[in-house]
Amino acid sequence: MLLSACLEGIETNAGLKKQTQIMVSLTTPLCDFGWSAPDFVLPGVDGRPHSLASCRGPQGLLVMFICNHCPYVKAVLPRLIRDCRELAGLGIGCVAIMANDPADYPEDSWDNMQRIATELDFPFPYLLDASQAVARAYGAVCTPDFFGFDAGLGLQYRGRLDASGKNPAPADARRELFEAMRQIAATGLGPREQTASIGCSIKWREAR
Repeated sequence: MLLSACLEGIETNAGLKKQTQIMVSLTTPLCDFGWSAPDFVLPGVDGRPHSLASCRGPQGLLVMFICNHCPYVKAVLPRLIRDCRELAGLGIGCVAIMANDPADYPEDSWDNMQRIATELDFPFPYLLDASQAVARAYGAVCTPDFFGFDAGLGLQYRGRLDASGKNPAPADARRELFEAMRQIAATGLGPREQTASIGCSIKWREAR
């Protein structure tokens, strides 16, 4: 797993002092083919609980760890929404989970989760992992982090959406995640060669 860090100066509301915040970018591990999806039941911004069973499709499931503030997520979100709409037609269920601690990142608050899901008309449940237990069970490391499962909920994809980073890739960039999930829906097998996703580190809760 690769790690890089950059320092960003952020002015306080008073504009008198600057605070330095470290934003860590991580890449995801290699795909552990056949690894079984951990179960979960989490609240969605639609006011309903959602489980692994309720989110899966007949041909598989895409579990996405995302958040509201991360520039890597913002860069791909319109494409992610497009891809999930198309994957639904192929029998692939999709679900997004937000596991960041919003204490230091208020943009990731529950209210903002509800707002962005409504404004962008998310075609998938958007769930809050307040305890971070589900993120830990999945071994999620960053946002976005994608887990593509086959019809039997065995892992077949742990790669990126496309070549985007903090900025969107060109419009004609290869749709790597969509192609992989389409292959999984058709054959039950993910591509052997996968490029790791990169994103902001998950903001783990510190003991308070």
